[in-house]
Amino acid sequence: MNLIKTSVLTAISSIIKVIAGFVINKVIAVYVGPSGLAVVGQLQNFTSIATTLSNGAITQGVIKYTAEYNTIQEKQKIFSTGIIISVIFSSIISALLFNFNDYLSEIILKDIRYNTVFLVFGITIFLFSLNTFFMAILNGQKEIEKYVLVNISSSIFSLFFTSFLIMKLNIIGALYAVVVNQSVILFVTLFFVVKSDWFKLENFTRGINKESLVKLSKYSLMAIISVVTVHVSHLLVRNYIAETLGWNDAGYWQAIWYISSMYLMVITTSLNVYYLPKLSEIINNTDLKKEILHGYKVIMPIVIVLALCIYISRELVINIAFTDEFKPMMQLFKWQLIGDVIKIASWLLSMLMVAKAMTRIFIITEIIFSISFVILSFLFLDYFGLIGITYAFSLNYLIYFIVMVFCSWKILK
Repeated sequence: MNLIKTSVLTAISSIIKVIAGFVINKVIAVYVGPSGLAVVGQLQNFTSIATTLSNGAITQGVIKYTAEYNTIQEKQKIFSTGIIISVIFSSIISALLFNFNDYLSEIILKDIRYNTVFLVFGITIFLFSLNTFFMAILNGQKEIEKYVLVNISSSIFSLFFTSFLIMKLNIIGALYAVVVNQSVILFVTLFFVVKSDWFKLENFTRGINKESLVKLSKYSLMAIISVVTVHVSHLLVRNYIAETLGWNDAGYWQAIWYISSMYLMVITTSLNVYYLPKLSEIINNTDLKKEILHGYKVIMPIVIVLALCIYISRELVINIAFTDEFKPMMQLFKWQLIGDVIKIASWLLSMLMVAKAMTRIFIITEIIFSISFVILSFLFLDYFGLIGITYAFSLNYLIYFIVMVFCSWKILK
């Protein structure tokens, strides 16, 4: 399946997800306002960290080796090792959530009354872990149609389930939705994968293969560093905005971040579904250069056009996705969208490090640029106010892009 076909299929899924996301954001905006949106963003950052850890952060490794291996015998080793890792790690995270629910509620959500959210998360995280694992296999197997259908089903369910809980329970309903959605989708995923050739019990019950464990651990380390650094940096920045400017301002930043995430979903999904497995398969440097160049020719014009459209219609976007209460976020669009374009340009190169399991370089750059984002955000927020965070975002990714160009040149020369 080529990049264009994959992009079309994932675009359909992403458009549905964007529509669902806009409706959900609208419901949150109406019922809980900017401050509530900021609290939901805090929980989403935390759940991203927890769910990544709950399957040992092996998702990218499972995608790579499922795509790379040609025989079911080779894939069995990855499948069996992967599911055992998922069971062990999800059990550990679940125990931690149960034992520290009060502390997590106070430190993440700033209110101990939300401790039951973490208890529910402790119950559902095992299902989260399994769903992520099976979706990674679907991706690696290039069963794109099934992958897309699961994502569409997830978006539709999330839309109705989240909206219902918010309208009935307000902010606590939104928080419950965050920790329950993906676990229910496991049953939808199983409906689509049970008839696949690879979905046989014997492929998941062969114990841990030491070679596969070592290979997956490289990706595990990269994923853990990536997710933890990115989401912890967002938690720190959002908390700093709340402390210095107020929770409403934190909500405005969360809102602009949601808009970026939504419209870039077409691109980022295509990168994960097509680009990573494709780069993983290619061994010859000449072919790698051609594939990367092809990615730029196809992806970057789309990103630029989307960013321009969002900027031109920014007032309409706020009216559709949020409420008049969010109008102060208008100032954030310009440099946030510029940063988005630079981010995708850099990601097209950074995916090469993931595909080739270049653990050391990947980890160093992730840590450095997450720290630099926090530092720049704190400094620019103090000097420029809320708009400073978008300056920090763009500048940080510009420097990251320059570093990625240098690293890629060293790899491919």
